[in-house]
Amino acid sequence: MTAENRPAPISEDERKGRVTRLRAAMQASGADALLLGSTTSLAYFTGLVWHPSERLVGALITADRLVYIAPAFEVSKIETLERIDGDIAAWEEHEDPAALVAKLAGQGRTLALDDALPFFAYSALARQFAPERLTDGGPMISALRAVKSPAEIALMQYAMDATLAVHKRVHALIEPGIRASEVVRFIDETHRALCGSGSTFAICSFGAATALPHGVDEDQTYAEGDIILVDTGTIVGGYQSDMTRTYVKAEPSAEFARIWGIEREAQQAVFDAARPGVPAEVLDEAARRVIVAHGLGPDYRLPGLPHRAGHGLGMDIHEAPFIVRGNAAPLEPGMCFSNEPMIVVPKAFGVRLEDIIHMGESGPVWFTKPGKSPTEPFA
Repeated sequence: MTAENRPAPISEDERKGRVTRLRAAMQASGADALLLGSTTSLAYFTGLVWHPSERLVGALITADRLVYIAPAFEVSKIETLERIDGDIAAWEEHEDPAALVAKLAGQGRTLALDDALPFFAYSALARQFAPERLTDGGPMISALRAVKSPAEIALMQYAMDATLAVHKRVHALIEPGIRASEVVRFIDETHRALCGSGSTFAICSFGAATALPHGVDEDQTYAEGDIILVDTGTIVGGYQSDMTRTYVKAEPSAEFARIWGIEREAQQAVFDAARPGVPAEVLDEAARRVIVAHGLGPDYRLPGLPHRAGHGLGMDIHEAPFIVRGNAAPLEPGMCFSNEPMIVVPKAFGVRLEDIIHMGESGPVWFTKPGKSPTEPFA
């Protein structure tokens, strides 16, 4: 991986196109304006990245205007930050920013809200707008964000390539006596060396702790023959990677090898079921059919699959589409999601093989190829 082949960041023109599509969605839903908070969606549409706090910073989008909302003392900073063009409306410390939003939106207007806005912001807005004038903007936002452009997919591929390289180096690193904290630190340092950004998260579990999907808080020490689970990701140009491998560096037990094989079969069933137009829940069902056929489960019972089979990935580590029972939303080209139908054997071990898929025009495409065997975690 080199700086020369690093994909270009998301362009201003692409962000403007996103706002245009959002305005069309607003019109179709009957919303006169939409308020973005200090959320990932603010960065997605405008390019402005702002850490959330008790002070409202965001953007109000109407049919013909984009206005950033900010405390007056922060305006000079916002003027220096990357963002698409828009006016800035300021509020002083003693003023109510919700009143400013209401003034800009206009009397009797319907305001759609970023679904990641905190409750205190909603409460303030509810004092300014009649209840029927506040609507949930989440569905239109998530529908737009779920379908990735070629530029987004290129950034995710670069991030995934970095994480795959990290996993390979971790596999070589782990030897008896190493602590999980040392592995986590190595993962972060290696991500930084490869792509300039550290790990957004890192889980390293040994032995029975692999049965806990998100690991344990204690600092484990690896012993020869332990089952190893490593789950990590990074971020490149605002876009996430996510990948898990479970393996042993010794002769696997018959039971571990059996469960690993079932896990890989279930993962492949998810991939094979993924097609444009297929409801997301069908993929979850495909994984569970494999698991039940091998005498595990059913449903969320253990030993078996205790959670959904996957989640969307993009600017957030978990976003639409969710690969879960009850999600009838059809898959579309450009959607990206994890394939991780983890199998948990309580108090013994867990096996999670996680690779990310993006939907092509005619079917699914792996960002990273699945593992080969219980002792060979890479294709």
